[in-house]
Amino acid sequence: MTQKRTHVSLSEKLLIDIDELLGKGKRSAFLTEVAEREVRRRRLLQMLSDEAPIIDSEAHPEWKEGSSAWVRELRGHSDQKREEKLGGRSSPRE
Repeated sequence: MTQKRTHVSLSEKLLIDIDELLGKGKRSAFLTEVAEREVRRRRLLQMLSDEAPIIDSEAHPEWKEGSSAWVRELRGHSDQKREEKLGGRSSPRE
C-alpha cells in the first residue's frame, strides 16, 4: 500500500507517552495501527446500527429457517461424520 505523508497535531504529553512506550522512530507505525483498528471498530458499529439486514436471505437460502436451525444442521452433519469415522463406537466426549 502506498504511504502518504500527512500533518497531524498531537499534544506534547501524548507524544512523550508514545515515545516512552515505543521508542522514538515508531510513532507512524503505532498511529497507523491505532487508526486502522479504530476505523474497523467504527465501521462495525455503523454496520450494526444500520436497520438494513446484514445478511440477504435471498443470497443465503440456507438461513431461511434462521441461523440456529442452520447451525444445528451443520452440527448434525459433523456428528454423523465423527460417528462414521469411529465406526459406530462412542465418541470420547460422551
